[in-house]
Amino acid sequence: MGATLRALRALVLLAGFHLLGAILLAALAGVDYLLYLHAPSGVAVKLYVVSVLLAIPLVRGLFMLRTPKGEEPPGLPVTEADEPALWRTVRELADAVGTRPPARIVLTADVNAAVAEDARLLGLLAGPRRLYLGVPLLQGLTEAQLRAVLAHELGHYSNADTRLAAITVRGRAQVLRTIRHFEERADKSAGRERARQEKKNAKALARGKKAKEIDTRHVGLTYRALAKIYIGYAKLYIRATLAGSRRQEYAADDASARIAGRDATASALREIPALDAAYDFYMNSYATLGAEARLMPPRGEFFGGYGRMLSARQLELVGLRADLPTEPSSPYDSHPPIAHRVERIEALPADGRADEARGAALGLLADPDRTLTALEDAVLTEDVLRFRRTGDWQELLDGSMVAKFASLDTPLHRALAMYTKDHPSLAALLKVIDDGQLWQLARRLPLSDQAAEAKGRAFREFTRPALADGLQRMALAELSAHARLSCDFSWSEPVVVRLPPAPDGTEADLDAAVEAAVADHPDTGPLRTLLPAPQGPATRETDAPR
Repeated sequence: MGATLRALRALVLLAGFHLLGAILLAALAGVDYLLYLHAPSGVAVKLYVVSVLLAIPLVRGLFMLRTPKGEEPPGLPVTEADEPALWRTVRELADAVGTRPPARIVLTADVNAAVAEDARLLGLLAGPRRLYLGVPLLQGLTEAQLRAVLAHELGHYSNADTRLAAITVRGRAQVLRTIRHFEERADKSAGRERARQEKKNAKALARGKKAKEIDTRHVGLTYRALAKIYIGYAKLYIRATLAGSRRQEYAADDASARIAGRDATASALREIPALDAAYDFYMNSYATLGAEARLMPPRGEFFGGYGRMLSARQLELVGLRADLPTEPSSPYDSHPPIAHRVERIEALPADGRADEARGAALGLLADPDRTLTALEDAVLTEDVLRFRRTGDWQELLDGSMVAKFASLDTPLHRALAMYTKDHPSLAALLKVIDDGQLWQLARRLPLSDQAAEAKGRAFREFTRPALADGLQRMALAELSAHARLSCDFSWSEPVVVRLPPAPDGTEADLDAAVEAAVADHPDTGPLRTLLPAPQGPATRETDAPR
């Protein structure tokens, strides 16, 4: 089926989605007319009210089918004067694909590349084209791999995918938007009812009466029922257009292999999932490390550090490249599984282009450091940009560790606050232990049914891990508060926290000290000897918060 016929089918299915709402409204009107003819007036009026309540979400749903004005994703637009080599590469690839190049290139912070076209008259008339290119791809791919990615995206232009498939994409967006609308309305109704019942219970408790169980199961049923009806049609719509979308991906892969080479295309397909996983790890463990303390990496390093981490963790990436997904991310994913796409490309005959353009793709940028800095201003929120910049990554780690230790709130903290009726502190916890009340305190921890019923040694074994974890973190927080901890920053290894040595100069053993404090017969002596924190650090790895 050609692109035009696929677009026509999508248009018919989208019209059916509109028709579904109209049919449901007509059915309600028909029921109302029958009630008018045959039902007693008192009953009819009550059912008219129900009918109106059912019609309101339907009408809202029809209005939701209007396509909202699209917003361009955040990014850094670059002109040909800004990035001549990148624009030259894109134009060369567009000529090789046999299509019109984009009029606009936008650099983004995503591990992704995409194309779009502002087509008119449902795709019958072409419009301005845009290419979105993620800077993390430039940091992680070779130039040959990047050319393969760009050829794939430009291949969508050559098959009119971006123009005629806009109908399909619009239909999916409208269907899913309408369903989300119904579900959100149902959730809001349930939330209001919950708040009403909670307020009523609070008044009952104030008068000494028993509170009733909160029940919102029957609230928002109208919206949820309509959502299920539309979900059923959405599944039909998406499944009917899915095969065509996946064929488009295969066709774009073939164009990529033809223009950029078999090996570059296959290796790019292997690399992107690995880069995506690594980017998530980088954002969680490095770039946003100081968010709680409102700290930022040095200027240009928020995205720039990703390249440094990739260089330091090459061995870990090897495993990610080999472990390719063999299933779509969801039954409605428009992309075929990566493993299948790689298998198709690697089955092609060798083309002798394995050694082409092996340099880093980042070299296509005129000034990578300038671009990475400008990207921060383009995509980060104003609030994040107001965070204090640190001088280097070590300072960022130190500041974030201090903030995280200062804000610790473990189950042991909460149990201690309930037990002592005072602010939880390490000194208060050690006093509880020395007073022989550790296991009474442990009863205040969140317990499973099995642990709650246990007694004696069995109970101690159930609760000891939580006690040890909380105590260790409280001890580290105490040392941090007195500036007795130091941390080693690394792009390739876990955080290393340096503890002060024991008073006799031997290496501090916090694990042993904590183990002694939560033993069957607790002894806080070893732990107390570590807390004065004499000069001279000893090294250990810990699960300190990051």
